[in-house]
Amino acid sequence: MIVISFSSPTPKDPLPVVHAWMEEARNKGVQPHPNAITIASVDASGKPSARIVLIKNLSLKEGYIVFHTHYKSRKSLEFTGNPWAAGVVHWDHLSRQIRFEGLITKSPDEESDAYFATRDWKSQLNAWTSEQSQPISDYKQLLDRANKQAKKMNLPKLDSTGSDKDFSVQRPPFWGGFRMWFCSIEFWTAGSARFHERILYKRSLKKGDNDAPTAGLWRYQRLQP
Repeated sequence: MIVISFSSPTPKDPLPVVHAWMEEARNKGVQPHPNAITIASVDASGKPSARIVLIKNLSLKEGYIVFHTHYKSRKSLEFTGNPWAAGVVHWDHLSRQIRFEGLITKSPDEESDAYFATRDWKSQLNAWTSEQSQPISDYKQLLDRANKQAKKMNLPKLDSTGSDKDFSVQRPPFWGGFRMWFCSIEFWTAGSARFHERILYKRSLKKGDNDAPTAGLWRYQRLQP
C-alpha cells in the first residue's frame, strides 16, 4: 500500500497513489461505490454545476480517468463550451480525499463501444430511452417509452427475466465516455486536531492536435490544512 505522510518520501508520480487508494477503498468495501467521483462543470455564464459519476478506468500511463454519460446531458453541453472541469473523491471511512482538475475530451468510439458491451441489456436500453436531464411527467411515462423502444429493437419488456447474453444492443451515438486528463491532483488525509496532510501535484497540460493533450512533468508541494 502506498501511503503519503510527512514521515515518508513523497512519490514523484501521483498516479500510482491514486490507483492504490482506489484499490484499497474497493477491497475494504468502505462504501457501495468507492469509484464514485463528483464532477463539476461550468456553463457559458460561469455558473457551476456538479454531479456524481462512476470512474470506469484510470490510465496510469497517461493520467486520466474515464466516465460515461449521455452526450446531450447538461454536463456534456457544458464540457463542449468549457472543457476544463474539477472532481473530488472522498472516502470518509478511510479519512482520505483526492481532488482533481483537468481537461475533458471525448473517449474514442471503440473505447465507448467496448464498455457499452459490458452493460446488461436493460442498462443498454436505458441509454437509448432516457433523454437525460429533460423533463418528464412521471416515471411511468419513461417505462412506457422504454418498452416501446424495446419493441423497436426486438428486445423483451423491462420486466423480462431473460439472460443478458441473449441480447445484443449497439451503443447509441449520443452516449459514451469522457476522459478527464489531470493537470492537478491533491491528496488529503485527516490528521488529529485538524492537522491534516495535503500534497498538491501539478503539471502543464495543453490541447494537442488530436484528442490526447500534451502533458509536462509532475511537480508537487505540501499545503497547510
